[in-house]
Amino acid sequence: MPSTREIQKHFGFLSQTAAVSHLRALERKGVIQRLAGKARAVIFPEELGMRLSDLLTIPVFGNIPAGPPEQAASLKEGTVTVDPGNLGLSPSAKTFALKVRGDSMIDAHIVDGDLVILESREPRNKDIVAALIDGETTLKRYIEENRRTFLRAENPRYPDLIPAAELIIQGVMVGLMRTGRRA
Repeated sequence: MPSTREIQKHFGFLSQTAAVSHLRALERKGVIQRLAGKARAVIFPEELGMRLSDLLTIPVFGNIPAGPPEQAASLKEGTVTVDPGNLGLSPSAKTFALKVRGDSMIDAHIVDGDLVILESREPRNKDIVAALIDGETTLKRYIEENRRTFLRAENPRYPDLIPAAELIIQGVMVGLMRTGRRA
């Protein structure tokens, strides 16, 4: 495996950081796996007994507000490729991803710009969910208390959301890809 400096020189990057960024992008796409703390340590999925066909391509359906709920369209804006085993998913799981917009989940370490990976299934108490509450969508923690269900932010600046008419869970968070700013 070439060093990051050799990658920089080969591709004509202005900095070594550009080479590292490209390696990280390849890792996020599941094409390579880097071993932490080891120089020049890259493993290809085939070496791990994984074929590229074992990876799961998940559609990204736009943004989800992590703040006050709002109406949102669900237009496909691309895909993300993941190893379903890392998320504990079966290859047949109904999954999708949404880009987080807002700061209501910062105490759960979900920040603006992150990509949440969700599975269409029934939620359990305290799961983080994409929900449709009274016609508007949001990302919050699903809470069951005293025979009632509601949504709770992970930021004390936001109130609990109690449905007036309906609460529909669209997906339960099973993974997070850090793309946003650090909380």
